[in-house]
Amino acid sequence: MFQPRIPVNPLPTGIVAPLVQPTVTADIAPRHGTDAALCNHHHAPAPASVPAQSPAPRLTSAGLAVVVAGGAGAVLVVGTVLVSMLLAVAVSAASVAVCAVVLRSLLNGQRRQR
Repeated sequence: MFQPRIPVNPLPTGIVAPLVQPTVTADIAPRHGTDAALCNHHHAPAPASVPAQSPAPRLTSAGLAVVVAGGAGAVLVVGTVLVSMLLAVAVSAASVAVCAVVLRSLLNGQRRQR
């Protein structure tokens, strides 16, 4: 009863994704056998694709100042929110404690009058 149970998928999806993609490239090159004599022209190899490199973003001194000021502002705002939430919890706890003391004194006073 208290042992963990692993859920079983009753309806498998049937989609199987291989973990490793095959990297065999031997069969990609064109084969020229008897067909090469029939076509009378040369096949140019496919150009190698060069990945486009985007330039690294460069920050100027003004951009760096904006980033630092934004980060400091975010830290101040988050800190203010957290401190205000902590203060709200403290005020609520104090008011509950005061209510408990007042109720206790009222109940004790009522028992003494009997």
